[in-house]
Amino acid sequence: MFDVLPLLGRLPHTSARAGATVARVLVADGAQRLPVPCLEYPQSLWHHPGTRIRLVLLGPGSERALTRLPHLVGRMDAWQVVPRLAGAEVATVVTGFHPLWRTVPAPDLKWIDQSCTRGTFRTWAA
Repeated sequence: MFDVLPLLGRLPHTSARAGATVARVLVADGAQRLPVPCLEYPQSLWHHPGTRIRLVLLGPGSERALTRLPHLVGRMDAWQVVPRLAGAEVATVVTGFHPLWRTVPAPDLKWIDQSCTRGTFRTWAA
């Protein structure tokens, strides 16, 4: 988490300090379904001096949900869209994700993707 997110400073050498640093990261899956008061809370954290927080919003349509809070949108550093997996990527990605898929022959993985998941990683994970 520390390496992936642009957190300030260096990664502390003790697990307690590292945990406290990464605890400043708030992850909300399904952010598109959160009511406005839930989205206003992280926005209010920015108004307190000394508070440094990174907010990671996940879910299809999260960007539309944020349009209800223009002040929060103005604080977004980056938007990342994760596209569907291409057919050639499926076998590599899903076999690296979970050991169960390593036992499935590549043609079967291709069939599952074409008939069920259509490159959606969330569906593969479920």
